Amino acid sequence: MHNREIVFVLFDGVKMLDVTGPAEVFAEAGKFGADYELRYASVSGEPVRTSIGTRFAVDTAADRVADTDTLIVSGGDDLVDHPIPRGLLDAVRRLGPRSRRLVSICTGSFILAGAGLLDGRRATTHWRHADLLARAHPAIRVRPDALFVEDRGVYTSAGVSAGIDLALALVEADHGPDLARDVARNLVMFMQRPGGQSQFSEPLAIRPPRTPALRAVVDLVAAEPARAHTTSSLARVAGVSPRHLTRLFAAELGVSPARFVERTRLDHAKRLLDGGHSVSQAARASGFGSPETLRRTFVARFGIPPSQYQELHAKASSG
Repeated sequence: MHNREIVFVLFDGVKMLDVTGPAEVFAEAGKFGADYELRYASVSGEPVRTSIGTRFAVDTAADRVADTDTLIVSGGDDLVDHPIPRGLLDAVRRLGPRSRRLVSICTGSFILAGAGLLDGRRATTHWRHADLLARAHPAIRVRPDALFVEDRGVYTSAGVSAGIDLALALVEADHGPDLARDVARNLVMFMQRPGGQSQFSEPLAIRPPRTPALRAVVDLVAAEPARAHTTSSLARVAGVSPRHLTRLFAAELGVSPARFVERTRLDHAKRLLDGGHSVSQAARASGFGSPETLRRTFVARFGIPPSQYQELHAKASSG
């Protein structure tokens, strides 16, 4: 049987750990009998400069890669707020369908999205950029809280270390849980990390507003999520019109007042569920009113109902 070839697509500014983290997992698996062959490609075939300033030698140019088992597209900071080079998009667009598995690490999802390879699929990325991915590519069903997502042979992962989690999951899929467990033990990592990106709760994920009026509104919602907040009532707290408050939220936080209230309530509900409260109790105390309203909102945001989330959290805490 021949080796499973894994090709990493690299580019200037690539996040070093997005490459070396998963690569170490596959290399470690080789010590236990896994059949991986790691190769590295750039568009030009020339070495690339990584996020930490080092030069990374590659094996080949991307246009010389034929069919491969697994294609991994790593992330980089510039992918979010700079145009992605057309040559890189073209290379991934060509290679993706010729790979048994297509994988992105962290913001590498923006390359897959730009190449049209995530349209109609579920996907994730770094929690900080999940909303941008959803807005820029509405054909993608973004799952902001997932550590990694698989949809019909295309895998996307969250920030940096989640790429290591995904690599371990791919090893398990290829060679079974026993070998993957040996790899995890040697690398001193979880077989399955508990929780999702939701460990970065909404109040911690936003920058404190610069505008004092908006800060007063944010502080009120965070302190009293169950209160009957509306855009009009929050505008009265801020001393501005509802339209102006909406503009302030969009400019500083990138969300509408209603969306911010919903996210804050979800964060509060999760903390209550983590603390052992029932779904009904969490719904009432966080302002959703009914368990069904909480369930619908929870599923829309995180992909699982609150009861299942609570079960997974309890297992993780006890294990």
